[in-house]
Amino acid sequence: MRIAAAAVLACTLAAQEKVVVTGTFQPVPLEESERPVRSELVRGEQVLLSNTVTDFLSRDSSVDLRQRGAHNLQTDISIRGSTFGQTLVLLNGLRMNDVQTGHHNADLPVAMESIESIEVLKGSGSTLYGSDAIGGVVNFITKAPEATEFRLRTGIGNFGTNQQRASIGYVRSRFSQQLAATRDFSTGFIPNRDYRNLALTSLTDWRGTSIVLGHADKPFGAEQYYGNFNSWERTKTWFASAHQKIDDRTSASFGFRRHTDLFVLYRDRPQVFTNRHAAESFQGAFRRWENLPRGTRLHWGVEGLHDKVESTNLGNHTRARGAGYAALDLRAVRRFSFSLGVREERYRSADSQLSPTAAAGAWIDQHFKLRASVSRAFRLPTFTDLYYRDPANIGSPDLRPERAWSYEGGLDWNASSNLRGSITVFQRRERDGIDYTRRSLTDIWRATNFQSIRFTGFEASTRARIADKHVLDLSYTGLHGFQTQLTGIFSRYTFNYPNHIGVATWQTNLARYIALRARVGAVQRYARDPYGVLDIHAARTRGTIRPFVQLTNLTDTVYQEIFGVAMPGRAAIVGFELALPRR
Repeated sequence: MRIAAAAVLACTLAAQEKVVVTGTFQPVPLEESERPVRSELVRGEQVLLSNTVTDFLSRDSSVDLRQRGAHNLQTDISIRGSTFGQTLVLLNGLRMNDVQTGHHNADLPVAMESIESIEVLKGSGSTLYGSDAIGGVVNFITKAPEATEFRLRTGIGNFGTNQQRASIGYVRSRFSQQLAATRDFSTGFIPNRDYRNLALTSLTDWRGTSIVLGHADKPFGAEQYYGNFNSWERTKTWFASAHQKIDDRTSASFGFRRHTDLFVLYRDRPQVFTNRHAAESFQGAFRRWENLPRGTRLHWGVEGLHDKVESTNLGNHTRARGAGYAALDLRAVRRFSFSLGVREERYRSADSQLSPTAAAGAWIDQHFKLRASVSRAFRLPTFTDLYYRDPANIGSPDLRPERAWSYEGGLDWNASSNLRGSITVFQRRERDGIDYTRRSLTDIWRATNFQSIRFTGFEASTRARIADKHVLDLSYTGLHGFQTQLTGIFSRYTFNYPNHIGVATWQTNLARYIALRARVGAVQRYARDPYGVLDIHAARTRGTIRPFVQLTNLTDTVYQEIFGVAMPGRAAIVGFELALPRR
């Protein structure tokens, strides 16, 4: 039975275009996952139809992007109503979350041209990844080039937008190398909202060893970002990782991330209040799996993480963590699946967090699958939560870790390879949730633990491919949050969640070489008016010269994803890509 099940799984994996590795300990087809995971391919024509990685995340109604500006300057990612600190961001399975503050979690140190796919796990992921994975996990996956080629892209737009991007790939025998660089700047759609983004990436793959090197530099005007101040900020990120496949069942990985943050409260008077922060993280992991009788597989591994921050405001602090996990996975393709796992993560001298999970899936027939899961997650406070002080905010060194239990059940419908859908009902019960609160509009924001918060929600999505030329993607997420301790208290982040999000995306190919994508998103946040945004992107996908046009917020909607921070109005970017494959 074990051999037969393995053979069926191998054949199924080979036939699938996309497999999920973020929601399970082993790669499985998306339709076989008992956890809701969304996978988006990034390469090919999708790059010309997108400006940043946030364009891909915005197609899922359960992913709420709380941006402070265009082009992923400082994006808070929320999943199922979580705060930005409760979403874990990964790069090839390695942690990107910043120990200084969760506002920097999306500061990716790689160019979009180096990313192969993006996977989003909805719901708790602490059993797999540890701290921060309360609302969900976003995993950006890179891939070395498959062919030798050179690409150069340039574009211009309103608000003084100017872009240049270049990538070169080289492939020979079992060696491949990609170098990518991007430059993106703007004078700003309002005063003091200028920015300049730079990213450099190197991907190397040789005989089972993968090495990623990356750097990002982002100086930007931060008007309205943290209150009524004409602030300015510059963040830099350095990243290096190595992944070694030891054999078919064993792998080891190592990562280093350094992030610096220069923050000036008044851009015209930097001497009044200026902070300098430098955070470093080292992480390593060893993973292995074993086949057991009756088609069962055992996964186990150990991980280590060391964080350090040196700051003129926070002081100097370190935090080390170690974790071990084990999981049993029983799977009969197109019949049923069951997984049971547990992880213990230890930090400081004697404190630890236990994160169990159980998930199951069962096919009712060849088209319908039931699934359910229960899991526990946690988040350790960042050093900003614990120690930060400025004229408008103050941290608390007495904060307790956040804890949450998540429950969900769903039904997947796979009518064919061209038509599928799903519905999910979920609930998350949090204890000791961390937020910034104040008792009046003149008071300062104070880091606080909430005793109890509960989120209940519903997700529905469908994807249809029509005549191999049109892809229609529809999704809706409804959320209701409840807690009893906010009488007379204002919350800064927790109750910025959306009650309703609906997203419709349509993509088509015209004359076989023109790709067109339109996205409509409608959002109603808690106690705020609804708004809608329409974006249309088009590009030529063949030939040496490939022009493109990107039109965003065509309705010129006035809206804020974070209260008090205005977003750009109608904008356009036009340009072209020069693609030179090896002859």
